[in-house]
Amino acid sequence: MKKILSVFVAVALISTAFGQKKKDWSKLNIDRAGDHFMIQISKDNWAGAPDSIKNRMKGFSRGLNIAIMMNKPFKGDPRWSVALGLAVSHSSIFFKNTSVDVKSSGTLLPFRNLDSTDHYKKYKLATTFAEVPIELRYTFDPVNEKKSWKIAVGVKVGTMLNTHTKGKTLQNKSNTTINSFTEKESKKAFFNGTRLAGTARVGIGNFSLFGAYSITSLLKDVAGPTIRPYQIGLCISGL
Repeated sequence: MKKILSVFVAVALISTAFGQKKKDWSKLNIDRAGDHFMIQISKDNWAGAPDSIKNRMKGFSRGLNIAIMMNKPFKGDPRWSVALGLAVSHSSIFFKNTSVDVKSSGTLLPFRNLDSTDHYKKYKLATTFAEVPIELRYTFDPVNEKKSWKIAVGVKVGTMLNTHTKGKTLQNKSNTTINSFTEKESKKAFFNGTRLAGTARVGIGNFSLFGAYSITSLLKDVAGPTIRPYQIGLCISGL
């Protein structure tokens, strides 16, 4: 995150230095959209997970984030702005032949190997957070925002709304379907209720690539290893 911030500041300062020679941005009254609404679709993963968990993560783990932001350009230079908003972030991590017993009565969250017994054909652990994101943004040409390069770095703090596991289609150890039963279990006891994450975006107009990395651990200290979820994906913004 520190490297991303350093690159962001360096690029923006260089652009500002050269731009001031050509145009006095402080004299322009620019009414621009400012990426008020953002939809992010991501490929999700966990950093810090031990091999015993990592090797059982299979399939396309994915996420969906939706945010409404208020963008405030700097009066002296509208290429710079700060944005604050509200968001909902959802992540689904898929496993193969595994059970994550969120309803366990113990202190350690069990990730059970089901290779030799009944298991679900599709199985995931899903988390949903309500978040407050904040971004420091730089738009290279705010007059033509929809065609301009944009970069942003920020943080978001969130509170957990829901955590659940969901298994579909019960199979035996030979992968023969027993029934089409769907099981859903929900409990938040093993998980940190608050999350802090760093974010970064770069793109053109209404489309950008984004990344998010959790600074806090997914699990409580006594519940398991220090797992830090992260996302990489596409952001569509506008309004």
